[in-house]
Amino acid sequence: MSSSIGVIGAGGWGIALTKLLADKGEQVALWCHGSENYRELIDTRENRSYLPGIVLPLTVQITRALDEAVAGKQLIVCAVPSHAAQPVMSSAASHLSRQAKILCGTKGLEEQSLKTMGEVLAGIFGAERSEQHAFLSGPTFAIEVARGLPAAVTVAAYVENVATDIQEILSTPSLRVYTSKDVVGVQMGGVIKNVIAIAAGISDGLGLGYNARAALITRGLAEMTRLAVRMGADPMTLAGLPGLGDLILTCTGDLSRNRKVGIEIAQGKDIQKIIQGTKMVAEGVRNTRSVYLLARQFGLEMPIVEQMYQVLYEQKTPSAAVRDLMQRSLKPELS
Repeated sequence: MSSSIGVIGAGGWGIALTKLLADKGEQVALWCHGSENYRELIDTRENRSYLPGIVLPLTVQITRALDEAVAGKQLIVCAVPSHAAQPVMSSAASHLSRQAKILCGTKGLEEQSLKTMGEVLAGIFGAERSEQHAFLSGPTFAIEVARGLPAAVTVAAYVENVATDIQEILSTPSLRVYTSKDVVGVQMGGVIKNVIAIAAGISDGLGLGYNARAALITRGLAEMTRLAVRMGADPMTLAGLPGLGDLILTCTGDLSRNRKVGIEIAQGKDIQKIIQGTKMVAEGVRNTRSVYLLARQFGLEMPIVEQMYQVLYEQKTPSAAVRDLMQRSLKPELS
């Protein structure tokens, strides 16, 4: 039996999930914000700026009206960038049925408040409806999911049957979906990995070698786990798909937007020009500031995050950041 699903956001991830669900036979409505992208999707069923070559089935309803995308739907998938989540979901709130489940595929923190997406949704819909919320994360490039290449992800929810219901809806022969109760760990893994990926891109752009990249990934995992656990996460979550898995993919994959940003920074390009030169959102640039401030609030040492903050926001050179990371005081690894 098919489900009625509204996908909010027609960027790469929104289109990939729409394609996956529609190919499975689900009834999907896709909300698109931009008029140019909307026209292209209507005319060609394709968005060449985000996922060239991925054509949406004719069964998908494409709309610019948020109420049309969400009203009466059993499942709402939030796939907008983190800075748009609060205003967009607030606008959608009055049109959702009280029984609707929300799956958040957005990775990031709200910039001003430093709230997780779970906290943002609770603020919009009320804490009592958080039991219907779930969070999606794991090592996935949208284009590969859309093409039906094998991948695995995790869905975390406060209530087990919400996670298992969404697990059943999302699962296909090419997408293996696991469940978790650790909503904090699953969310924070997806946030912090973007920051470390920029560092990995800088390392690769400077030609520092595979040893340096491996060290960055490993020490990045330590920083990720340190902050997430302080926020209430299970450390084992960060050793799984939403943590280590996503970290490896984003730090090493050529399709990684955040890694590409790091490479371009290492080549001497200005960060603002890098951002302006692409339609694709590299969440790590925003996430760096948010994670840095959050770490300071908790009094945690996160040296890679700190150096990335200084490079992105205080004009520190990448070579100076590498020097300062390597010349920190000596200490045991597990401390």
